Amino acid sequence: MGLALLLVTTISAAHDHSRCAIDDRDREVCLYDHARRIATLSPGATELTYAAGAGSQVVAVVSYSDYPPEAKEVASVGSHTRIDLEKLVGLAPDLVIGWVTGNPAEQLETLEALGMPVFYIEPRDMEGVASAIERLARLAGTETAGQAVADNFRDTMAALEERYSTRDLVPTFYQVWDAPLMSVSSQHLIGQVVEMCGGENVFGEQARLVPRIDDEAVLAANPEAIIAGGMGEENRHWLTHWKQYPQLSAVSQDNLFFVPPSLIQRPTPRLMEGAQLLCEKLEKARQKRRHH
Repeated sequence: MGLALLLVTTISAAHDHSRCAIDDRDREVCLYDHARRIATLSPGATELTYAAGAGSQVVAVVSYSDYPPEAKEVASVGSHTRIDLEKLVGLAPDLVIGWVTGNPAEQLETLEALGMPVFYIEPRDMEGVASAIERLARLAGTETAGQAVADNFRDTMAALEERYSTRDLVPTFYQVWDAPLMSVSSQHLIGQVVEMCGGENVFGEQARLVPRIDDEAVLAANPEAIIAGGMGEENRHWLTHWKQYPQLSAVSQDNLFFVPPSLIQRPTPRLMEGAQLLCEKLEKARQKRRHH
């Protein structure tokens, strides 16, 4: 009898910690049971947690957590750079989702000291997005929903890559910010999307993920297409700036394209829409060559 009882307790003890996942800082985070009250401390973390099927378990977000729309109804605990710890602790989360480079380390360490599990994410490539969704779903107990979203994301991205990546290269400048003027390197997720779509990132070799550049550098690189995000969803004025340089290929061929930043500047499933749009814009640039 004693042995049987011992086996049962050992099994249940092992079962207690059955929900484990490795976060993007290579730390193993284990929960006794699936998370029921989740705090997401960046807009990207919020979006990924909803994508994982765990939206109804989110009890705290930070400012700019605007997608999906229902996230706007959730209590906000400050911004990703400055969290209202008292308010957050009051909401009693049993899992905190942090952003590797975005959150103040000392604030998240305080939460851990208070016994709250902190799981850090920050996808840096396509597989990272799918994997983050799977891992969040595992901790939230929403594996079936999360797996479906992750698989769909992988399949969609693979199909886009297969369709576009081997087409004639289009020298492309992706403008991520206007003042100071900034682009992305090939290591950046957006840079990866540009290459997936058969674009040749003219600032791909830059050492920094988000290099600062100037108009002269763009003129020297002479991209055939310029793609800009802009401050808001309908804000295209960043592109107008380039029209003062009629000698630029992108200007002379009218390849100044806008892609809504929310579809491409967060590492979430919305990248599927952003990548589709970006691929279509570069395809337009290819079509124009045939008419020139």
